[in-house]
Amino acid sequence: MTNRLYYNDAYRVAFDAAVVSCEPCNERFEVVLDQTAFYPTSGGQPFDIGTLGDAIVQDVIDRDDGTIAHIVDRQVAVGTTVQGAIDWRRRFDHMQQHTGQHVLSAAFDRLFAVRTESFHLGVASATIDLGREVTAQQIAAATKESNRIVCEDRPVIVRFASAVEARAMPLRKESRRTGPLRLVEVEDFDLSACGGTHVGRTGAIGLIAVASWEKFRGGSRVEFLCGSRALARFEAWRDALAATTQRLSVAPADLAAAIEKLQLESKALQKTVRAQQEQLAGYEAHALVARAERAGDRLLVVDALEGWDAAGLKALATSATAIAPSVAVALFSRADPPVVVIAAGRDAQVDAAAVLKTLAARFGGKGGGKRELAQGGGFGAPLEQLLEAARAELLKAESADS
Repeated sequence: MTNRLYYNDAYRVAFDAAVVSCEPCNERFEVVLDQTAFYPTSGGQPFDIGTLGDAIVQDVIDRDDGTIAHIVDRQVAVGTTVQGAIDWRRRFDHMQQHTGQHVLSAAFDRLFAVRTESFHLGVASATIDLGREVTAQQIAAATKESNRIVCEDRPVIVRFASAVEARAMPLRKESRRTGPLRLVEVEDFDLSACGGTHVGRTGAIGLIAVASWEKFRGGSRVEFLCGSRALARFEAWRDALAATTQRLSVAPADLAAAIEKLQLESKALQKTVRAQQEQLAGYEAHALVARAERAGDRLLVVDALEGWDAAGLKALATSATAIAPSVAVALFSRADPPVVVIAAGRDAQVDAAAVLKTLAARFGGKGGGKRELAQGGGFGAPLEQLLEAARAELLKAESADS
């Protein structure tokens, strides 16, 4: 068993330990110590990073035999004493988020009897999955209650109890462990069995902010940020809001209305452009057919057009095949990345969908359609290369019906 120093002192960032073993592990080394302050991935909380002497700790694993394995970048001599150092910035960030999760989960439970089913601490934010759906008003109330507890700077106490003793305690969530339990208590607010690292008082959480929420597996997934993460997100949103309001020349309170106005204007403009492209398609289609390349009994049109969107290219290609049933068309937009419309007249002996599938497989695009008309985009290649490849495919393509 590895003596887990973080159980009793989450603020400990340096320690000395004896190296029990050091085994090769996929070009790295797996080191076991007699004691450690490094927290392993467990309970939704990621592992600590830092150093063991000159070795860099890249992962920490809680093994089934009760030992903790430190994955390091170089060999460490067995039997020696090594000094461990924890990356305090990462450790404290995890302490803020995990303690904030206890407080937020307790607030949902106390106010609305909503249980937290799981917790995940990510790199940028953390989430809790609640057992049933909650409303925006309930989320606001739970957030307000959580920050009341933060502001009151209540003690966060770590203690141990047997499974029998714990059954008589008001745990927020019953533990299934049969051995001794580590309990984390937010004074007069929450009591939970937990092996994670936590701040000593709720004031050190700094702030609990809910960033978003969504329906998830019959309940709600709530994204939240605490302390320095909440500050970083606020700064990012502040800068984005300032840039957007400056660009639109409106006050922050008027931003939503300004964006809605732009969206309506954009839709109206797109409708106008589409109508004009449809009218123009008939005239342009004659010009395309007139300069088509002849390949046996087939006419080929492969071109890239400026100012045409996917809908306009579709109208243009359809008009061309109506004018000349033997024509096969591949029209690209000059947008970045370009979209393509492939069309085949009834006598062209080309399967437009098959041609598009071949282009997508070769250049990483996507799309679909039928024998006579297909549409796609997202290709990872220069436009000239796409034009050349489309022409080659139209030349060799045969109708799926032949």
